[in-house]
Amino acid sequence: MILVINTSGNALEFVLDDKYKTVAVDKQSVALPAETEKFITECGASWSDISAIGVVTGPGSFTGIRLGIAYAKGLAIGLNIPIVPINAFELYMAATPDAFVAIDSGRGDFFVAANGLNPCIMTIDEIETKQMEWPRTVGHKPFDLKLGIKIIQDKLRECTNEPVVPMYLRPSYVETNKKGK
Repeated sequence: MILVINTSGNALEFVLDDKYKTVAVDKQSVALPAETEKFITECGASWSDISAIGVVTGPGSFTGIRLGIAYAKGLAIGLNIPIVPINAFELYMAATPDAFVAIDSGRGDFFVAANGLNPCIMTIDEIETKQMEWPRTVGHKPFDLKLGIKIIQDKLRECTNEPVVPMYLRPSYVETNKKGK
């Protein structure tokens, strides 16, 4: 069984095979371990049933992404199973391969990517022009985390050994507001 964890947004999201759960929480860091265990139990599974872990690496909440990756890495090491990174763009494009993905960053611009366009940041004015090169635009609705299972299975088959690192498309808020630089 493959467990997929997403902490890149405001809620916790989990997938275990064909089961999905989202949990609204105040503090992801406090809730993540207990909610993960609760979800696995609700699915009728145990830790020993998990063969791999997938974790969403971004883009999204700077702290949430770091939390999810650290937790997933800890689980993978403890369970001696592979960990596989997936990003939001892969999830959107798994459902709509020919789409231009534009995700609101919450800072007045957008995280964007598409087949033939590496992940980057664009303003709304840039998007209005660039998105016309693709037949549709997605990103305004949440992605389907269940699609992560197939992406992870494909990566495991291909033995990509992709490093599990955050997908940051810009410096953190603290880095951009350093004084004395």
